[in-house]
Amino acid sequence: MTHADKDKYFKKHPDGSKVDDELKQEIISQVKNNNISCKKAEEIAVEIGFTLEETGKAIDILNINITKCQLGLFGYGETKKIVQPAKEVTPELKEKITSALKDGKLSCASAWEIAKKLDVARMKVCAACEAMEIKIKPCQLGAF
Repeated sequence: MTHADKDKYFKKHPDGSKVDDELKQEIISQVKNNNISCKKAEEIAVEIGFTLEETGKAIDILNINITKCQLGLFGYGETKKIVQPAKEVTPELKEKITSALKDGKLSCASAWEIAKKLDVARMKVCAACEAMEIKIKPCQLGAF
């Protein structure tokens, strides 16, 4: 969604879309100034047993902004994204990213998986993608 879509996230979903009550209450309890961080959304999903996609959809339907993407791509105030292109990309990281591409893009889920396999920070994978001019899409929470 673009900045113009802010506060209209629910429109991404069919009219009448519902949110599980337990998930709704947990999300609402963690919201500050109509914002919830990507990390907090992940914690909620794991804690209650929902997928990130289900959690992201609930956040959209509740019309809450997702902030502080764990890949550094969005939600950081005026600068929007904080990730910077890596100065170097190791051959191993480059190979993992390249082999996981779909239609020239790396999914957020794949970026997280690569980070876990290589035991590196998620943002390091994103920084490598920035250096390689690879877009990360789609977001597991549906944010972009």
